[in-house]
Amino acid sequence: MEFYKFDKDSGKHISKFNSNFIMSRILQTDKATHIGCLHLDENGVIGYHQAVVSQLLLIMHGEGYVRGEKEEYDKVQAGDAVFWEKDEWHETKTSTGLTGIVIEGDDLNPSLFMPLKK
Repeated sequence: MEFYKFDKDSGKHISKFNSNFIMSRILQTDKATHIGCLHLDENGVIGYHQAVVSQLLLIMHGEGYVRGEKEEYDKVQAGDAVFWEKDEWHETKTSTGLTGIVIEGDDLNPSLFMPLKK
């Protein structure tokens, strides 16, 4: 399990085409990729399971806890990204609610675009 940041501070200012915004790059892929939005209500959980393909979870709103194979949970919040390799066991839970974007596919490599969380 790896932790990354995609918050405003990790982005780059874009001014091309008379623009004025910050873009935080996430990843790039040439293979089939599934992208979804998940909504966990209060006390929501994505149960402990093995990743069928590599998975990247981007926390958009709220906060919660994730774990890998060990029963030690790490806190995550908006702006955090969590990456699990194919076959890696993991779980996500929240007591207050959490909204996230999930990107699943082969050969995902978020380290090419996002800084590791310190």
